[in-house]
Amino acid sequence: MTAPRNSALFGIGEHAPRAAKIAALGLGIALFASGCGGDSGDSDAGGGGTESGGTETTSAAGASLLACPEEEGGEGEEQGEKGDPAAVPASETTSPEPLKLGSLLPTTGTLAFLGPPEIAGTQLAVNEINEAGGVLGQDVSITQRDSGDTTTDIATQSVTDLLSQDVSAIVGAASSGVSKTVINQITGAGVVQFSPANTSPEFTDWDDNGLYWRTAPSDVLQGRTLGTYISTCGAQTVGMITLNDSYGTGLQSNIQETIEAAGGQVVANEMFNTGDSQFSSQVDAIAAAEPDAVVLISFDEAKSIVPLLVAKGIDPSTVFMVDGNTSDYSADLDPGTLEGAQGTIPGPFTGSGFQDALATVDPNLNSLAYAGEAYDAVNLIALASEAAGSVEGTDIATELESVSKDGTKCFDFAGCVTLLREGEDIDYDGISGPVAFDENGDPTEAAIGIYRYDADNVPQPYRSEVGQL
Repeated sequence: MTAPRNSALFGIGEHAPRAAKIAALGLGIALFASGCGGDSGDSDAGGGGTESGGTETTSAAGASLLACPEEEGGEGEEQGEKGDPAAVPASETTSPEPLKLGSLLPTTGTLAFLGPPEIAGTQLAVNEINEAGGVLGQDVSITQRDSGDTTTDIATQSVTDLLSQDVSAIVGAASSGVSKTVINQITGAGVVQFSPANTSPEFTDWDDNGLYWRTAPSDVLQGRTLGTYISTCGAQTVGMITLNDSYGTGLQSNIQETIEAAGGQVVANEMFNTGDSQFSSQVDAIAAAEPDAVVLISFDEAKSIVPLLVAKGIDPSTVFMVDGNTSDYSADLDPGTLEGAQGTIPGPFTGSGFQDALATVDPNLNSLAYAGEAYDAVNLIALASEAAGSVEGTDIATELESVSKDGTKCFDFAGCVTLLREGEDIDYDGISGPVAFDENGDPTEAAIGIYRYDADNVPQPYRSEVGQL
């Protein structure tokens, strides 16, 4: 991708926010706290695969005028004070072996656009940790490996390679579908798997021996947030195009349940599979259903689907996207194709301080998506290793929850490890938010950023919603 003039996912503020603003949504915050269940919502009501015969259709979505809440922008609150790497006291406990980390992040496949910011986030954290003297008297190392996507076996090969190097933790994968293919391989070896971007609810109850953790919130939260937001915009009927995997169906069911709880109706849900390249039948069915709003749950298949929707007369301002496809399309789509469309990405808006730090690792970044979550994952692993006095994966896992809450607040490795070495309990609040893990390795509070596309097909920070699980 070509870097945009104003990067889509670089926030305005000088520092990452500690808590996003709570929007005054008409439906109230109660929807965030309500229970969520039901099936994948593969409803064929009103759509159900109906073909339009290839005739151009002007949908109700194209004619409707949604009234979404006003823009708040991307400026956040000040981050807490960072520690001084030069003032970190020496560790009284030393390890004969260094802490070795691996990453399993996408440089190929349908989520390859997420790889660069996540990889930069992990490397920045390692650089800062080593600047502060490392973990247990040793520098930390990280080996970066590609995860690919679910159409390949790259992830399994990468994990096998990383485990052969005796890593204590693996940061990744980005894709929930990919993580499902390797989670048993990783956790079965006694190694921590820590994803910065997995959002499938299935991992909450996975039999992982307490070794699976994530800084990205479950799609229960993203789905409720987006469903609430769409309803608040005034949409009564919604059409959905959904990737048929654990990520897609999990998000879809939570969005649908929230929309229906608000009195709306999902009039069509059209599925497609990873690897599909033809989407005309799904788009025809959505256009025929004439929804007020269209939700597109995909990865980079959006490059093919969005132009088909617009060609059917669907107004892009009625299109809502998710973290898997809310990215910069300035080099992929004609100007104005996505103007007014909106999308969600878990995590607060990050500011120029973090952006500048990431640029020291990768000056060509044009997205920050999940960079903060990846950065926080490495810091939390390192702090848990310090707290445990060990570089063993199983020992690190026992301390991850404790370093994330119920102690003295601190905001980076240098500040937090100083407190640990002075005998204090710590509560790490990172770039991605407060974190505060529960016993399942899930963050219990998170912000969801809402981005709106400009005329160059670049998503710009629009407003932020925050919720708890």
